[in-house]
This record gives sequence, structure tokens and C-alpha cells, in this order.
Amino acid sequence: MEEFQYVLVERDPPIATVRLNRPEVLNALSHELVGELVCALQALDSDDEVRAIVLTGSDRAFAAGADIGGLASSTVVEQVTLDPFAAWDRIRHVKKPLIAAVSGFALGGGNETAMMCDMIVASESARFGQPEIDIGIMPGAGGTQRLAQAAGKARAMEWVLTGRRWTAEEALAAGLINRVAPVETYLEEAQALAREIAAKPPLAVQLAKQAVNAVFDEYLDRGLMTERRNFTMLFATEDQKEGMRAFLEKRRPEWSGR
Repeated sequence: MEEFQYVLVERDPPIATVRLNRPEVLNALSHELVGELVCALQALDSDDEVRAIVLTGSDRAFAAGADIGGLASSTVVEQVTLDPFAAWDRIRHVKKPLIAAVSGFALGGGNETAMMCDMIVASESARFGQPEIDIGIMPGAGGTQRLAQAAGKARAMEWVLTGRRWTAEEALAAGLINRVAPVETYLEEAQALAREIAAKPPLAVQLAKQAVNAVFDEYLDRGLMTERRNFTMLFATEDQKEGMRAFLEKRRPEWSGR
């Protein structure tokens, strides 16, 4: 497997662990990191010795969100041209079971990345959230859709519209994650779950995963189209520019409604 700069891959058949590796910015999801993540996951998906994959970050941050510095000056045309969501679609189509091991911050795109996985094991320090509303935009990589599917309309609406962070215990109670473990053991518990699944017949596991996802896929496809359209439209607003400038300048934004 090729070497990557922003993700670390540890093969330990029958499982593999992929670690997001931009610790200086709390694993903020740059285009380069996401591109490497997709390549790593696709390579492992084609590796016959690997039957389940764990995706993790650091104890301090799974991923603290998108790289706002790269988004602040973006326009609608740039969003449409770059099509940043194509990479997320490739993650969605990984056939093998994908388990997120989450500690610390899982915010914005970080939370969306965790929700793209089939299961989530969280540490007691994990903090989840979709705070995009605070910088003048909205979730764009499936946050509105997967959160509503997992936690229901009421919680999804509150969390998306307030941008509030929620704890691992709140996420567990909402059905967003599978279990909570101490910071010292959450990764080992995720890897143990991966090994348990990897011990099952691989084709049956993959087809069972496909069947469970089929319950949601038709509605998810339609919902993602609406989410992505609305996300892109917000890059034509003054509030998006103000929200991201304020974030980078560490001040409170002043909304104009335009």
C-alpha cells in the first residue's frame, strides 16, 4: 500500500486501522486528507486479508471539522466545480464493515465522517456536533440526513439548528453510537468489535451490511441531493462570508440575513 501524509494505515489481518493524522489542526478535513482517506479505504476494501476496518483519530480529536481557512472565500461556482462530495460518496460505498473509534472532538465533517461508518465506539471524552450553523452554513456531507436517521427528527433538528455539542452519553441515548468506553480503551474496544465481525463469513457480512443500508439508501439519496444543493447555495450569502471570517478572526459574527 502506498505511503500517505495525512492518514496512517496499520494492517493487522483480519482487521486494519486507519488513523487521521493532522494533529496540529485537530485532524481538520482538508481536501488532501479526505483524498488520502478515500485511497486508503479503497485499497483496504480490495485487500482479501482485511475483513473489517477501524477508522480513528487521536484521543484529543477524531476530526474537528472542515478546514475553514480553505472554505472562507469559496463561491457557489467553486463548490459546484470542485464537487467535494464525490469523495464522501466513495467512502459510503466501502463494502467491508467500517467502525469509527471516536475520542475528543467529532464536529461538522468529523461527525459526518463518523456517521458514514457502520458502527461507532466512542470514548467518554467524545464530543459530537454539527456546528456549521455558527459560521453561516449548514451540514453538507450527510449530517442532516444521517443524524435524522440515527437520532430522529427532534434531536436532529435541535442539534443542527443550535450547533450545540453533545456528549458520548447523549449520543448513546440517541442511538447515534454503539457504546461508550474509557479513553484508555475505546480504540481497543473498537478493534475487538472489528475482530469479532471479521471472524464471520466475509461475503455474508458484506451482503448483510448492504441489506441493512438498503433500508435507508433510497431516502438518503434524495435527502443528500437536497442537503448538497442547500449547502452550496449558502456560499452565495453574506452571512457565510461573515460567519467564516468571524471564526477565523475569533470573534462573534454579526448576521445580516443576506
